[in-house]
Amino acid sequence: MTSACKILLIEDDRETADYVAHGLRELGHTVDVAGDGAEGLFLATEESGYQLLIVDRMLPRLDGLAIVKTLRDAGLNTPVLFLTTLGGIDDRVEGLEAGGDDYLTKPFAFAELVARVQALARRPPLQSEATVLRVADLTMDLIKRRVWRADRAIDLQPREFRLLEYLMRHADEVVTRTMLLEQVWDFHFEPKTSVVETHISRLRTKIDRGFDTPLIHTVRGAGYSLYADA
Repeated sequence: MTSACKILLIEDDRETADYVAHGLRELGHTVDVAGDGAEGLFLATEESGYQLLIVDRMLPRLDGLAIVKTLRDAGLNTPVLFLTTLGGIDDRVEGLEAGGDDYLTKPFAFAELVARVQALARRPPLQSEATVLRVADLTMDLIKRRVWRADRAIDLQPREFRLLEYLMRHADEVVTRTMLLEQVWDFHFEPKTSVVETHISRLRTKIDRGFDTPLIHTVRGAGYSLYADA
């Protein structure tokens, strides 16, 4: 028996949730239960310390795949065991490609569930990326998709958010136009447009206007860099 884990069970079927939670608690695990996908995502991101997520695929408000994709996109690497009636090969592949670590179909034997929980619990933890990025007084919440500078919220379009995220992840570094075209626009060719320059200009207006210290800088002949002047 491995050491006890803190587990989040996201399952909308009350009978299944009660059965699984009761059995795992008898083995010494701490189990929180969410009855729908939105509640599950909230707990997974707001409540710290979960060592394992057990997630149903078909959930009200937000399905299991969307939950896991959101967590993985935000850099949260908590192991995920899908527990679902969708047992086809394509379903399993889809779940694993979304970021799941294991896949168990219903109906299931509780002993097998325990074995899979123990196997995931024995894995060494992966290094999680930060879900909140900060540069000077600029803050980006990757899960809530919110940005603010000092105490002012900044409304960004999806592409602007992606551009700023890349700049913040490479703060104090020079990023070239080619790098931005590849990483933000997925262009692997020269589009012969001013799309980068246009978006940088818009981003500067939203991020720097009204503040004494600019954060987005042009590096002549090289590209751009996000940093606060000393």
